[in-house]
Order: sequence, then C-alpha cells, then structure tokens
Amino acid sequence: MNKVCPFSPSVLETRNYSVDPSSSCSRGISRRREAREWVVPLGKMETVYVQGVWLTEALQKRVMDYERFWLFVTHMSDPKAAFLLCFPMAHCFSRRTGIAVLWVAAVSEWLNLLFKWVLFGERPFWWIGESGLFMKNPPQIQQFPYTCETGPGDPSGHSMVTSAVWWVLTSTLASFLYSYTRSTLLTFVPYLLYLTVLVGVGISRVFILAHFPHQVITGTLTGIVIGVVLNRRVPQWRPLSFFVYVSMGLLLGALLFYTLLQHCGVNLSWSIALAKKWCSNPKWIRLDTTPFSSLARDCGAILGLGLSQYWKPGGWNLPRAPRALCLALSAMALYHFNRILLPTSPPLLFYCLFFIRYTLVPQIVIVFMPGLVHLLTDKKKKD
Repeated sequence: MNKVCPFSPSVLETRNYSVDPSSSCSRGISRRREAREWVVPLGKMETVYVQGVWLTEALQKRVMDYERFWLFVTHMSDPKAAFLLCFPMAHCFSRRTGIAVLWVAAVSEWLNLLFKWVLFGERPFWWIGESGLFMKNPPQIQQFPYTCETGPGDPSGHSMVTSAVWWVLTSTLASFLYSYTRSTLLTFVPYLLYLTVLVGVGISRVFILAHFPHQVITGTLTGIVIGVVLNRRVPQWRPLSFFVYVSMGLLLGALLFYTLLQHCGVNLSWSIALAKKWCSNPKWIRLDTTPFSSLARDCGAILGLGLSQYWKPGGWNLPRAPRALCLALSAMALYHFNRILLPTSPPLLFYCLFFIRYTLVPQIVIVFMPGLVHLLTDKKKKD
C-alpha cells in the first residue's frame, strides 16, 4: 500500500497563526481562520490540535502492525455502511428495526453535516501543514486511502452515525435476549459489544489521520443521544406525504442554512480546498465524501423509505429461511448497485444520481427482493 508522510519541512509552508493581544487581527491569520475565530479561541484549539497530533503519532507507532485491521474498521464504519449493510441485516430480522436503522442513519448524518458547517473542525492531515507549528519537529505519521475526506472534521461522522445506528441494533438485541432468557447478565453482552465497536471506530479514525481524538469523542456522545431519542419514535406507519415532507425539508433546510452562512461571508468550501492541497495522493480525494453527497444520501434514503412503505405497507410476511435468502439477495444487489460508477462532472449530475441511488436502496431491501423471494417460494408451494 502506498503511504506517504507529506509533512517534511521541505513541503511545509510557513504560517504564523499567533494573535497579538495589542492588535485586533494578527498579520499571519488567514481569512479562513478569521471567519472561524468567533467559534473557539484560537490558542486553546491549537493546544488541543497539537496534543492530538502527538497522540496520533504515538498511536501509529504502537498499532501500525495491525494497519489492515484498522483500515477495515474505518471502512465498515463509513456512514454508507449503515444504509448498505446494517439496514438490510436489521430488516431481515425485524421490519421495525430495519426502518429504525435507516431513519436514525439518515437523520444523524444530516445533523452531523450541520454541526460540521457550524464548528469548522480541522482535520489533522491538513492542519499539520497549514499550522506551520511543526517546521523544526515534524511528526512521523502517515496517510492512508481513507484519510483524505473533504468535509470539516468536527464531529466525526463515522463515530456519530455508527454510535446512533448501533444503539438501535444493540438495544433491540438486548431486549430480544432478555425476553427469551430473562437473564440480566446476558443482556449486558450486546452493550459490551457496542462499547467495543465504538472504541474500535474511534481508534481507527484517529489512526488514519482523519480526525483528532476530541472530534471522535464528540461524535460518539452526540450519536448515542441521537440514537436513544430517535429510536423511541420510528415512522413505521407514516403516510408517503410524511416522508416527502421530511426529505424535502431536510434538503431545503440544509440548502437554506448553507446559503445563509455564505451570505454572512462564511466560505463553506474551505475544507475541500485544503483536502486537495494536503492529501498525499490525489486519487484518494472522492466526491462521495463531500457534504452535499451526505445530504443527497440522507434525503434520498428517507424518500425511498416512504415509497417502499407506500408500495407495500405491511411488507412481505416471509418465514425465516426465505428471509435469509432475501438478505443474501439484497446484499448482492446492493453490493453491485453501489459499485456502479457515477459521472463526477458536472457535480450537480453526480449529486442527483447519488440521490436516486439511495432512493432505490429501501426499494431493493423492502420491496423488490422480498417480493421476488415471495414469488419464488409461493410458486414452489403451489407446484
């Protein structure tokens, strides 16, 4: 695997981001940092970032032998895994849980987008070079194919969506075990697994240089709260109009918020430029990691959830064996469906096709594959 450490002194650009107390604005502060100065005092955040960089260096030195494992963990905790993997698995065993997983994944990722636009979180792989604080003593750290995400870093989307979605799965499994065993001790096993998953995801995100430790902690805690709140009210029997309004509301709300911030002079594309500048391999920059890709996925999934319940309100009543077959077919279909390359130019066309892709995901899992399995098994019974 090609790994590069792009933070040698020869490629660093010198920048002085210190603030002179006697002046209103230091000469070295960039316009981007001026726009963010009202969020958190610069000196305090630089201290947090510097400590995070040295912690990442120590982490990479200790666990570099398990590089493939951590890359696998960060890949499986990508927000899209909640839509393409967790959702079909949950729906196979419980229709209500499947709908809850998709609902929580979409809403939590949408909220994560808004939080990132407001908090202006740096990512370590670009902040190290931009800060100019490591000229004399550059950290010995590496980038990976999953490092170069283009959105702001705070809070961590992987940690936030994973903690929200896995709370739904964990609480459901714990309730199931307790109903069958009446063992309180056994009920704690899913929560122990849940904690292990969250710690693993957090370590993987810090290890690959995609997030600072405090961003992972913020995302994890926020995701737990969202998962607990949203899992109590799942839109299982809502009409199609509800999902249309929610989908369009999330889309228009995010666009309106984006326009408002732009009108106030905040450049929300600052992170994309920095990601392209400091990523050691241009091929690692992907359009599906941009904030608007997340927005298209969330709105499309919610609309698709409404359409799937509109076409088949009660779902298909399948026995256990056909449901397992349905899960296998859904997984295969989603795997190949997600591998279809979408044109990246113009970007608007990509986002529209991305929206359509995730609108079809609930149709495949809830309507198409179960309907096909029902047709095959029903025909076999008649024969």
